[in-house]
Amino acid sequence: MRTRSLVQYGSAMLGKIKEEAAMFLTKSITTLNDVLSFIVYFITAIVLLAIFAKVYEKMTPFREFDLIRRGDVAAACSFGGALLGFAIPLASAIAHSLGLIDMILWGAIALIVQLLTFQVIKLIFPTIVADIPNNELSKGIFLGIVSLIAGILNAACIT
Repeated sequence: MRTRSLVQYGSAMLGKIKEEAAMFLTKSITTLNDVLSFIVYFITAIVLLAIFAKVYEKMTPFREFDLIRRGDVAAACSFGGALLGFAIPLASAIAHSLGLIDMILWGAIALIVQLLTFQVIKLIFPTIVADIPNNELSKGIFLGIVSLIAGILNAACIT
């Protein structure tokens, strides 16, 4: 009788070990898939951010990176605001998108919103294209803040 209960106990324990191992394996695979998704989305976001920076700099009549290297604070504020204004809706797209293609499409929309924001501000302040390279801080800060506002509103609209 005692031998039979030991065999049953051992069998039950073996079943429990198999069950735990299967759960561990499932959780490990899920975690690995999550890590791979993180890597893909993060790299895609960095690539989109680099594309945005390049397109934005090409669209503006001044070269932000060169101005920033020379210490132009107005360029740093305006370009920094534009980068944040792009990154915030991109982050929202990552959190709310149905997949990678959906996130990329929302990233393209965020890029367009930022380009349009610059064009609208240029209509309001036509001299901004000369003011920022001349380090007029008020214009650089204003453009940066408006770009940030556009990005926040853009992010809020992503569902």
